[in-house]
Order: sequence, then C-alpha cells, then structure tokens
Amino acid sequence: MRALARIFAGLTALAVIAAGAFWFVMLEFQEPGTLAEETIVQVPRGTGLNAIADRLVEADVIDNRWIFIAGVYANRQERALQAGEYAFPANVSPEEAMTLMATGQTVTYSVTVPEGRTSAEIVATLQEEDRLTGEIESVPPEGSLLPETYHYVRGDSRESILDRMEAAMDEALASAWEDREEGLPYETPEEALTMASIIEKETGVAGERPMVASVFVNRLRRGMPLQSDPTVIYALTEGAAPLGRELLRTDWAFESPYNTYHVAGLPPGPIANPGIQSIQAALNPADTDYLYFVADGTGGHAFAETLAEHNRNVAQWRRVRQQSEE
Repeated sequence: MRALARIFAGLTALAVIAAGAFWFVMLEFQEPGTLAEETIVQVPRGTGLNAIADRLVEADVIDNRWIFIAGVYANRQERALQAGEYAFPANVSPEEAMTLMATGQTVTYSVTVPEGRTSAEIVATLQEEDRLTGEIESVPPEGSLLPETYHYVRGDSRESILDRMEAAMDEALASAWEDREEGLPYETPEEALTMASIIEKETGVAGERPMVASVFVNRLRRGMPLQSDPTVIYALTEGAAPLGRELLRTDWAFESPYNTYHVAGLPPGPIANPGIQSIQAALNPADTDYLYFVADGTGGHAFAETLAEHNRNVAQWRRVRQQSEE
C-alpha cells in the first residue's frame, strides 16, 4: 500500500508540474512581446512550423521559438499557418502572431489604373509592379480592361491582375447595357464600349461625359462624322504610347479606320479602356441638341447646337490659348 501511495504521490506531483508548465507556457504565449516596431516577414510556401518559428525569432517577432511552437500545438493550429508576407505589429504576442498567420492576414498592395489608358499602357504599368510575378504574354484587346484600383499580395501574377480587370469590365459593361436608354445607335455592347472609350479620351470632367456622349450620339443619328481628335491620335500611335506632340490639322487626313475625320460612324473598336462613368454616359447620354464642343480654357468644354455658335466658341478658345502663351 505504501508503494502505491508513493507512486500516486509521484504521479500527482508530475501532474502538478505539467499543469504548472502548461500554465507558464500559455501565459508566455499570450504575453506581449518585445518587438520594437512593425516588422514584415516573408514566409515561403512549404515552410514548416519549426522553420516558421526560426524566421520569427530571427526577425525579433518572438523571443522563444519553443513557447511559440508549444502554443501553436496547444491551439491545434500547426496545420493552419499560411505562407505569405506578414506585417507583425510592435509588441505582438506569440498568440497574436499565430492568429495573424492562421487567418492569412497577409500584407496587401494595390495598383491603380487610371481611366483612359490603353491596354499597352496598362501592361507597362503592371510590368513595373515588382511585387507581381510572371510575364504578360500578349497585350489584351483594347477596351477589355476596367480601370480601377486592384489589391494583391506579393507573389500574385501579372496575368491574374489582367484576368480580374477583364472580368470586371465584362461585368460593368453587361450591367450598363441592361440599363441602357432605348433607341441608341449601337447594335452591340461592344459598340457602346467603343463610344465610351472616345468619351473617356475627350473629357476628364465627370459631369461633362453625358453631354459629350449626347454630341456623338446626335452626330451618329444624323449621319455626321464624329470628328474626334483622340481617334486620330489612336490611329497614329495604335495605342502604343502617347503622341508626344500636338495634333495637327494635316493629321486629320491620315487614312485609318480609326480616324473619325476620315471615316463615318464608329471606329472598329475602342481606342482606350474607359471607366464606368464613361460607359454609363455612352449608354445614358444627356438629352441635348448639341452637335459640337470645344475646349473652353478652364479644363471643360463649350457646347453648341449650330456650326455658327461652335465657330464662335472656337474663336474664344483661340483667344484664351493665345493669352496664356503671351
């Protein structure tokens, strides 16, 4: 009996010690750490728990790898920790570090594509994002990418961003087409997209876009050429890069299906990637009788119903430009 009592007492002592050790580990696991400032740590795919702990120690995110490993096992998260780039805040506890990685709260970045960029220009923008990976095999069709801000994590591919941009454009165009005004001179959503790209390049003033759309819609309905300067620029550059100079009157004679001084109707496709507002303007233009517009010297445009009125606006614009050059 005494032997059994001694064994029982020994087991009890071991249990108390184990419980105490577990309690100590959990306290340390939850205790704020000594990390002085936010630190970013990259965890590659396939990195095991031991290697993760070593990386966190090397970056001073945690002080004791064994406390971290024990705490992860105690919480049954050893298979939940995800690869990626993590921003660990100052004084992060081992438990908070585990939670950050188990929930995959990786560092995110963003790339913003302004409205009106050509597909070649957008590809060039993505090539400059050094956190993205992979090469872009071909330039997407003009007008197929929706300009917007896109978020990504380090290691995402450039092609994946293009895929998201194409899906976003498909969705935006389909939605706007469903809500379009009746009787517009477009037979397909693609024709509306072409119009939207011209509107996008003609004005950067959001409130003007429906009026610019009305001018072009009115001209199409009357069989008048659109006579849009941005279409001439696209004909000259094919969207590869900015023209790099002022457009000349002699350029209006350049033979191209994209030159709307040279050919009637819409060009054969978009001349840029328009934003949602320009797409909506193309499909819901303002109700006007305007047939002309010209820059007014303030960043906007002066609109006119008759050629005589337009010529007066053009003369005024020339005076404003001359004064600015003096």
